[in-house]
Amino acid sequence: MRFHTFAICAYKDSPYLEACIRSLKSQTVPSEIICTTSTPSRYLTDMMKKYQIPLYVRQGESDIQADWNFAVEKARGAFVTIAHQDDMYGRHYVEELKKSFRRWPDMTVFMTDGVTVKDGKLCLWNTKEMIKKTLRMPLRLKGLADREIIKKGVLRLGNPVMCPSCAYRKNYLPDPIFHSEYRYALDWDSMTVLAKWPGRFVCVEKPLLFYRIHDGAATKACIENHLREKEEMEMFKKFWPEKAADALMKVYKRASKEW
Repeated sequence: MRFHTFAICAYKDSPYLEACIRSLKSQTVPSEIICTTSTPSRYLTDMMKKYQIPLYVRQGESDIQADWNFAVEKARGAFVTIAHQDDMYGRHYVEELKKSFRRWPDMTVFMTDGVTVKDGKLCLWNTKEMIKKTLRMPLRLKGLADREIIKKGVLRLGNPVMCPSCAYRKNYLPDPIFHSEYRYALDWDSMTVLAKWPGRFVCVEKPLLFYRIHDGAATKACIENHLREKEEMEMFKKFWPEKAADALMKVYKRASKEW
């Protein structure tokens, strides 16, 4: 089995896809790279031929959860990172993943910090990302990050995990990894389940992900149709009484205006 796979989840014809591929090809430690899609096109076929990347097509309607689980299924690495087609990765991402695994062989989820890219510019000061960084602080106690109370505790005040930064140790986690009723809060809900499983969450607080926000992003679409607000409220209620959940949502809504 390979150590790690980048599984690019491609949806339609993203103009940012090639930049994502180049960032994966530029890693200091090479990994397997594959691409999966439920919206095949000549554009995707030609792009994968250009970079000699296997393309796997999932039959059926597009669905984020089904698409992500299909990507995990097709990956041959012990760890798999679901690379969002619009994002880019720092060239030391896999190197840091390997270092963390050597130090913590019971690691089941690896994650990093990231930088938001908006309108082609790096948003180096972003209130929302600073909040996320603060919420992740308990995971800096790596010696304790194998405990459910720590792993689940960082998720109680919101989801501070940058989903595209995560590498999942697929054979040590539930199958499928993603199993949720939600669309936007899919990753947050799934992480609360993964936190219950044996193993360690390791967070490297280095900006190894460049997370792009643009008008065509699924995240932005969910915000505009208020799906995000509804699902996040339901997630808060899983941890807190309704009044506390309402108060937390007010804080989150203010932070979300930056998007």
